Amino acid sequence: MRPASRARIVAEARAWIGTPYLHQASLRGAGCDCLGLVRGVWRAFADTEPEPLPPYAPDWAEAAGRDTLTAAARRHLNPVAIDAAREGDVLLFRWRAHLPAKHCAILTGAGHMVHAHDGACVAEVPLAPWWRRHVCGAFSFPNLTD
Repeated sequence: MRPASRARIVAEARAWIGTPYLHQASLRGAGCDCLGLVRGVWRAFADTEPEPLPPYAPDWAEAAGRDTLTAAARRHLNPVAIDAAREGDVLLFRWRAHLPAKHCAILTGAGHMVHAHDGACVAEVPLAPWWRRHVCGAFSFPNLTD
C-alpha cells in the first residue's frame, strides 16, 4: 500500500459522498455499502483489494455469529484506541453488545464521519451520541504519513 496522509484519506472518503447505497458494491458514483466505501478508499491507495470478498447477505453478521468485520479489520488495518481515533480512521459499529460489528465508517474529524447505509446515499454525518454508543473498534490505514 502506498503511503497516504489522513487528509488524503478523508478527501477520498468525501469523494464518495452521493454514491447510492448498493449492497456488496464498491464503485464510486455507482453504488456501495459501508464495507464497499472502506474498500474503495483502500483501493485508492493500494490499487487492489486487500483480500477476496465472498458474497454476503444483509444479515451476515447475525447469521454467522462471528465477528467477521472486526477480524478483517485486524488483518489489514492497525488497531487504535477508540478514544484516540482521528480523521481518516475507520470506525466499526455494533448494534447490540452481544452482536458482531456490522457497520463501518471513516472518521473525518471534528466529530463527523462518512458512511453508507441502506436507503441513503453515502453521506458525511455527525458522530452523534447514538453512533458514539455503538462504536466497537477503531483502526487506521497502514502506511500513514502523518
